Amino acid sequence: MAREYTVVIEHDEDGYFVATVPALPGCHTQAKSLDELEERIREAISLCLEVQGDDGVESLTLVGIHRVIV
Repeated sequence: MAREYTVVIEHDEDGYFVATVPALPGCHTQAKSLDELEERIREAISLCLEVQGDDGVESLTLVGIHRVIV
């Protein structure tokens, strides 16, 4: 059964795209292109699920993203 995950993508100061899956703690990866990033985050999700199992997955609903300047 296919599952859907929210992925947060940021661009760091070194030019890498960084992807994080909030529902899977520790599930993140980086790449130089968005195409490569999508491939890598799919692999990272699969590996996280393999280690944690489907039962350990938290069900989160994305509400929104807000930037705060401090």
